[in-house]
This record gives sequence, structure tokens and C-alpha cells, in this order.
Amino acid sequence: MMLSSRQKVLVVDDDPGVLKVLGQFLTESGYEVELAHDGSEALEKVRDDPPDLILLDVVMPRMDGIEVCRRLKSQKSTRLIPIVILTGLTDLEDKVRGIEAGADDVLNKPFHFAELGARVRSLLRAKKLNERLEDVENVLFALANAVEAKDAYTEKHTERVSMYAVALGRRIGLDGDYLESLRIGGMLHDIGKIGVPDHILLKPGKLDDEEFQHIKLHPLVGERICMPLRSLRYVLPGIRHHHERVNGSGYPDGLKGEEIPIEARILAIADAFDAMTTDRPYRRRMSVQEAMEELRRYAGSQWDKHLVEEFIGIVERVRRR
Repeated sequence: MMLSSRQKVLVVDDDPGVLKVLGQFLTESGYEVELAHDGSEALEKVRDDPPDLILLDVVMPRMDGIEVCRRLKSQKSTRLIPIVILTGLTDLEDKVRGIEAGADDVLNKPFHFAELGARVRSLLRAKKLNERLEDVENVLFALANAVEAKDAYTEKHTERVSMYAVALGRRIGLDGDYLESLRIGGMLHDIGKIGVPDHILLKPGKLDDEEFQHIKLHPLVGERICMPLRSLRYVLPGIRHHHERVNGSGYPDGLKGEEIPIEARILAIADAFDAMTTDRPYRRRMSVQEAMEELRRYAGSQWDKHLVEEFIGIVERVRRR
């Protein structure tokens, strides 16, 4: 049995007549078509077999189109599916709500099939490009994991740094874009170590000055690796500057205080805390209490004092559970 190579469009509308007309038009245009009669049914169909694009009515029983759009765009697994909101000619409020919910386009009823076809083709082309970019991002994540896999002592380090950084960002009230930057930045912050020779990266003892100069290049190498991807431009400050110190003694640029991007100041604390609380070849891990004391000891010189206190607040709350 051959799998269909046609792109699939899910049409969601509680009007059987609209479903029939749109289904026929899209089928004749060469698409595979799936139909849903309300929002809940649409979510079930997306969960079972995600489409390439969704045409979504607003006013429907059980769950309206705005809520369906909001849910799909908030989930990583479905956020790249293009959604076109179908709304009445004068429903400006529906258009605004649809855009705020994350819709990729809003089409007024009654619509012209030529316009509908053009918008569907355009959004499907954009989806293919986004998927290719995501594939490249996944290659970078694989590279970051490859660096980590070289050393059993750093297993899952990037995942924990990412988790700690997002928790701290959320605590101080950063918005969704910043939180996503911290999540991705935490995963990729050490990707530049792919260029560090193994005999330095895995050395069980203290590094000499020449070896440390190699290590100090990894933020710049990581930035260069990620820079060609426009979709990762927003994480570059965290990757480049996560070893800066608030007193200006860090690297690579010797930035001070708030010259250091907020993402980098957060990643620096998350990175240091995880390093301190995990075993390394040359030392045993600190206890959580010892690590918090170390953060406080160097708050204001190595790390942002306010952020350290906020991070310790998170750790103490978790310990009390």
C-alpha cells in the first residue's frame, strides 16, 4: 500500500454545506481533505493524524475556533500547523481574537476560491520552510548532545540548565519569547565545546593556562555555529555571554552588570548551580545547601545578586515540598 504524498487540509465548520463545498474545492485542487464538525472533533483529528493546514470556522458548538487555535498554537507538536480562521465579513472582533490566538491568516466569508487557493498554497510553502529550519535546529541539538555524551559526568547537564533557566525566567516575570530563548539557550549554550579537543574537555585535573584559553573560545564558537540560522538569532546573546561576570572579569567580552544580556545572566546561574551539584572527575559534587552558599558568596561579583536571590528562592521552595 502506497502512502499518499498529497498534503492534507483539515476543514472545521459546523455547517454541512460549507464542509461539502470546501471539501470538493480542495479535493479538486489536489489536496487530501479531512472534515470536522466542531472544535472538539477537530482536536481529536489533529491528535490522531496532524494535517498540513487547517481551515477553521469561529462559531461552532462544543468549542469555538478561537479556542481550538489557541490550544494548537500553544503546543510544540502542533504550533507549526498553519491555521486560517474563517469569519463573517463584518466580524472585526473575531479577526482580532483569531490573530491574538496565533492564527496564520484570517479569511472573510464569503470568500473567493481563487483567494482561498492562493492563501492555502502560500501557507503550505511557508510550513515546508519552517519544517526544514526545525530539522536544522534538531541537528544542532544532536550536536549539543554529542558534546555531552563525551563525558559521563555532564550527562543531562544541558537539559537541567534549560529547566533551571526557564524556572528563573518565569519567576522574575519574563514573557514567552524570553522563556523560549532560555529553553533553547540552555540546550545549546555549550555547543561550542564541539571544537574543544577531547584531551582538554575530558581532562580529570585542573586546566593549565593554554588549555583554559581553548575552553574560553567555546561561547564564540557556539555563536558562530548557530548564527546562520535566523530562527536562532534570539538565543545568540545567551550563548555568547553566559560566562560573563557582573564585575567585568568574565569572557569573551568582559561585559559588566546590566551590559550582560538578561538571558546570559540567568544561564550563568543555572549553569553554575548544575555544575556545582554534579560530580566531576576532579571533585565531588556540592550539596544543594553548599551550592546556594557559593552562589551567595559570589553574588554581585560573578553573578547578578538579584537573580541569585530569586533562584535560591526557587530552590528553597522545591526543598520544602
